Amino acid sequence: MVSFLALVIGILFGVAVWAIRHGNTLRIVIGLSILSNTVNLMLIAVGFKGEIAPIIGLEGAPADPLVQALILTAIVIGFGVTAFALVLSYALIKEEGSTEVDAFRRLRG
Repeated sequence: MVSFLALVIGILFGVAVWAIRHGNTLRIVIGLSILSNTVNLMLIAVGFKGEIAPIIGLEGAPADPLVQALILTAIVIGFGVTAFALVLSYALIKEEGSTEVDAFRRLRG
């Protein structure tokens, strides 16, 4: 199961980097979103070593609640960054009529 999860994380990371390298702002936003979710998945895979919930009194190796809290924070921050990037992309489309990154260079003046 661990090797399958590592393979999925690697494929998602490759897809995200491929999308970010293109000159289209919408692909960049999607790539950043995939990359954010890939990092969250990696942190969950690395940080989950227990088999039960982290409740005092239960027997067994509990899962680390710090990793879960960090993932929840990362999800919220990733959503905010994605929303901001979509607003910037929309403004670029409205101003230049294009989704290409080169249009940002024309906006400098």
